[in-house]
Amino acid sequence: MSVEPISLARTAAARPRTRSAVLALVAVAGLAAWAALPMVASRGTVDLMVFTALYAIAGLGVAFLLGQCGIISLAQSVFYGIGAYASAYGATHFGWPWPAGLACGMAISGLTAFCLGWPILRLSGHFLALATLALATIGHVLFLEWDWITGGTLGIGGIPRITLFGLSLNTPQRFYYFVWIVAAVVFWLHYNLLDSRAGFAMRAMRDAPQAAMVLGVDVHRLKVKVFMLSAMVGSLAGSLFAHYVSFISVDSFGIDRAVSFLLLAVIGGVQTVAGALFGAAFVTLAPNLLSKLGDVHPLLFAGALVLTVIFLPQGIGGWVKARFMRLAGSGGEERP
Repeated sequence: MSVEPISLARTAAARPRTRSAVLALVAVAGLAAWAALPMVASRGTVDLMVFTALYAIAGLGVAFLLGQCGIISLAQSVFYGIGAYASAYGATHFGWPWPAGLACGMAISGLTAFCLGWPILRLSGHFLALATLALATIGHVLFLEWDWITGGTLGIGGIPRITLFGLSLNTPQRFYYFVWIVAAVVFWLHYNLLDSRAGFAMRAMRDAPQAAMVLGVDVHRLKVKVFMLSAMVGSLAGSLFAHYVSFISVDSFGIDRAVSFLLLAVIGGVQTVAGALFGAAFVTLAPNLLSKLGDVHPLLFAGALVLTVIFLPQGIGGWVKARFMRLAGSGGEERP
């Protein structure tokens, strides 16, 4: 037997182990950088990273709807606001602990999404997008007019900070670790949902709705369930936002916020769970960096958006996923 084939086989077998070691090293380095960032970065940078995590949580719900179900939603700002106001009102008027306000906001958002989603999710395409935009507009008007709950233009102040085991998360550094752990848990749960029977049913509904119905998938009911899940995730982000900033007003839940959530989903890539994270980093960090160049920074940011869409049609997350799969040497079917 020739020695050369044996040597080649051993080399080929060693490559996956080498790639795994490299990927493990990259993961450890990334985790170390994440843990060390609040200790070396400025307070402003840590504050931006906190908002990146908050927007990633809220944007994940939008990306999940669009990428896995083909549903364009511009109503996430409404559920983001419901979560924020539920936590703020419960804490300042009733003295609720933060978990109670968070749970109340998620429950109200889920119920609202069910009541509104059941009729409007019978629409599709641009008609559905316009319907969700109408919901965002109505929600903003209600936040403004129901000043007995929301405080109207004056807002609600004095929202207490989150306290864990007697430790108040009253600095960006402390809240940074908490919100990123919450974001990691939410992303992990969504990733596992994609690998479940419900995840396969969602993709079947997205790609071939008629075939999915033939196979026994209740398409409308599934859409409503996913819409409710997206709303509850948005409410979670809104509650955390309220406790972090300690003051909220209607300006934080306008149409521009709804567009931002959809934008970060598209820029990050809706076909990957981590895409919402990359998109949130882009819409949070890029404007801040470009603002140092002066008044021209909105134009530069718009140009960056156009270039990203043109050259990364699968989004930043899709590009990173392709590089990761190439590094891992995967020749089989990619997981979502």
